[in-house]
Amino acid sequence: MKGTIITCRHETLALPDLLAWRVVHTGTVPCDCYTVTFLYDGAMAEPLHLAAGFLAMEGETVMLRGIVDEYTVSMGAEGLTATVTGRGYAARLLDNESRPLTYQGATLQEIIRNHVTPYGISAAETAAVRANSVYTVAAGSSQWKALEGFCRTYGGFSPRFGRDGRLLAAPEQEGRRLRIGGEDPVLSCVLREDHYGVLTEVLVIDKTRNTAYSVQNRDMMDRGGQCRRVVYTPGQSTWAAMRYTGEYQLQQSKKGERTVEVALPGSFLAFPGDTVELDMARMGLRGVFRVAEAENAFSRSGGATVTLTLEERV
Repeated sequence: MKGTIITCRHETLALPDLLAWRVVHTGTVPCDCYTVTFLYDGAMAEPLHLAAGFLAMEGETVMLRGIVDEYTVSMGAEGLTATVTGRGYAARLLDNESRPLTYQGATLQEIIRNHVTPYGISAAETAAVRANSVYTVAAGSSQWKALEGFCRTYGGFSPRFGRDGRLLAAPEQEGRRLRIGGEDPVLSCVLREDHYGVLTEVLVIDKTRNTAYSVQNRDMMDRGGQCRRVVYTPGQSTWAAMRYTGEYQLQQSKKGERTVEVALPGSFLAFPGDTVELDMARMGLRGVFRVAEAENAFSRSGGATVTLTLEERV
């Protein structure tokens, strides 16, 4: 993989061969992120000081376009080295707060124009979504929350980012389909089932109208779980918005309940949204899973590895 720094003056610095790197793709929040380490010389001082963007390339393919959060320069056994870390473009929306706004009959294009475009982000996909009620962006909401809340409430999907940094504001399409079995060179496989934080009920209350809406996770309740949350929504919330709020909180809590982490040699073998048919007979583990996160790492001593975090497709 090759790395390039883009400065705030739109100048570029092609980094020397990387001694080590780590790229994590999620496509959503938490953000994509990266860390790269390379040999340093004094001529890099000014470009690193002005570093604003980062581009990772594998051959002719963009693997990640993001922002620079931090760099360090160190002197050690390998000589002078520099390490640059940062996140994907979703960080631009997470780091910026929206002012309180109320929309009447807003479209997704309008939301993107107000909450996304001003931060230098273009949209590769935009669904034809329109609000059928008042949509409120509460005080203290990030630009990401303003966008995601609209997409989930009125479109039933969560926005994502492509590896090239462009917004994908449309329902996710199933990506490539892969099969991983016992005959493959699996370095490790970990099944984790974690009930902590999995909600059994979300009670959504509109204090202004004195109305409430309850959403229950009957499966976890039948297994003895007890974990309720009470959520207060802005006044004059519609039933659709209250239902969305409850169901969204429930689904989010269930995401990490049952996951599988599979490590393989190589890099960039799969990306979020891809489907993996898993057949690990020795573990009694079979099923169809969605790639939720792909962590790719390289070091000169350990070579290249990829760790896929898988969630069951429903």
